[in-house]
Amino acid sequence: HLHEGALRAVSHAAPPIACARAPMPRPDARPTDRPVRRAAGSSPAHKLHPQTPTMADDSEATAVKLKSKQEEIFEVEKEVACRSVTVKNMVEDTGLDTPVPLPMVDSKILIKVIEYCKYHHRAEQESLPEDEKNVWDKDFVKVDDETLFNLILAANYLDIKSLLDLTCKTVADEIKGKTPEEIRIRFNIKNDFTPEEEEEVKRENAWCEER
Repeated sequence: HLHEGALRAVSHAAPPIACARAPMPRPDARPTDRPVRRAAGSSPAHKLHPQTPTMADDSEATAVKLKSKQEEIFEVEKEVACRSVTVKNMVEDTGLDTPVPLPMVDSKILIKVIEYCKYHHRAEQESLPEDEKNVWDKDFVKVDDETLFNLILAANYLDIKSLLDLTCKTVADEIKGKTPEEIRIRFNIKNDFTPEEEEEVKRENAWCEER
């Protein structure tokens, strides 16, 4: 219910966000010749490893190449990238040589998703306390509405449950206790429901008022 309610808000928010699923490119499609965007101070490909600008040969062998909607390539450690079930399944199908196409995720949103996955991968390895992770998560979702909505769509598309839970809960917390009209004003949503549809939505989300 939490995911459905947040995704419903996203789908009705303005400015409209393109969330229709485009056909996935064939995994065996030939990579484009588009130049790879480079991170400042790093050499090969766009690596999000500020503490280690270059990677050792054994790390290169386990790096996953993620291709954004803008066809920019991001090299990410396999264990980090595979926190996404979508990426994990494609890597298992096609291996590490072919970039994983993510046509529904903008570069700037993909950077945020990678940041999230990197932090939580490290948090698990270092057994960081829950309180510390919760503080980090709250800071992570302090973004504008458009970025938050796009993070929800990306988390849903990439099948990263913890990120989807976090972003949907953030929207749900904004909605909780507000009237439909207040919600429309808060998220700049145009009311395109008939009175009957509006009543149905109220019944479906009655559980929110009980908490």
